[in-house]
Amino acid sequence: MKRALAFSCAVAMSVAFCAALVGCNKGGSGNVTEASGASASSAPVASGVGASDTLAASGAQTPGTLGTITKTQLPGEAAETLRLIKAGGPYPFGEDGVLFRNSAGLLPQHPRGYYHTYTVRTPGATDRGLRRVVCGGPRKQTGDCYYTDNYYVSFKRIAE
Repeated sequence: MKRALAFSCAVAMSVAFCAALVGCNKGGSGNVTEASGASASSAPVASGVGASDTLAASGAQTPGTLGTITKTQLPGEAAETLRLIKAGGPYPFGEDGVLFRNSAGLLPQHPRGYYHTYTVRTPGATDRGLRRVVCGGPRKQTGDCYYTDNYYVSFKRIAE
């Protein structure tokens, strides 16, 4: 039992550290990192460096601090993703529209099932890339959406 627990902890820390610092696991579902309960804030901290310094250096977001981006500032591919969300699809990837758990607490807290995640295509990428739009509330609604270009490490609220 102790061996299994130690292995689970090691895997969770590896995924969080890898995703936060080097952007690996970018091709998988957004739920993989979220389901583990790992977040960028659980990455190891170098001695002599404060946790907030490490978060800032990695581009990670402190829970409760959201920037804002207007729809005109979004990449064209994100605007297309929002259009697809309003239309209810069809989405380019089977993972689009899946539950986003917000286990790192970077988005405002809501009951489980409130947020869903959608891929924002990245020109030249051979996989889903790092960019996503996460929307809350009823499907086909884009009034409570957030954009990330670094695979859920930080978000900006999309202003109407």
